[in-house]
Amino acid sequence: MQKSKLIWSIPKTLAIMTLCVIPTLVSAKTILILGDSLSAGYGIDPKQGWVNLLQQRLDQQYPKQHKVVNASVSGETTSGALARLPKLLQTYKPEVVVIELGGNDGLRGQPPQMIQNNLAQLVQLSQKQKATVLLFGMKIPPNYGTAYSNAFENNYKIVSQQYKVKLLPFFLDGVAGNKTLIQNDQIHPNAKAQPIMLNLAYPYIKEAL
Repeated sequence: MQKSKLIWSIPKTLAIMTLCVIPTLVSAKTILILGDSLSAGYGIDPKQGWVNLLQQRLDQQYPKQHKVVNASVSGETTSGALARLPKLLQTYKPEVVVIELGGNDGLRGQPPQMIQNNLAQLVQLSQKQKATVLLFGMKIPPNYGTAYSNAFENNYKIVSQQYKVKLLPFFLDGVAGNKTLIQNDQIHPNAKAQPIMLNLAYPYIKEAL
């Protein structure tokens, strides 16, 4: 009888051990936001920015599971980010990298091909580190000319298709051109716009997780 009792107790013990082990296998995922002033919260309290709102929403829906690292810098270009990215990847080892860049390149009239090459390198570097990459597209004001504006926008489509990454076509959709959502400089989104930007970004980020 003693031997039989021991045999039946083994599966129960294993079941208890399995229940204890499973939660430890679920590791927190790091999301790296590599952006410019749109993600750095230029002109507003950073706590009101869409990136901070993203962390709050993730904490509500997935408590203690995901960490958002905001590596965005106001005025950042694709070239500047390309110089910073290797160290960021090494330091944070993100599972997801959000690339929200190119707007400042376009406003400076940088050659579209150069912007495309830089975006492609940013994606490649991230993918080499096994990160899932998301690309947030931008548009340029019409006064830059139709040819330049189209070439600029197409950069995002080309890179996303070439490297098979999800593309949010226009990160300021519903915000750009709306005076109630833009700061006095007529460029940067205000605090009211941040939840809208989050709602645009969140489905892509949630799917990546």
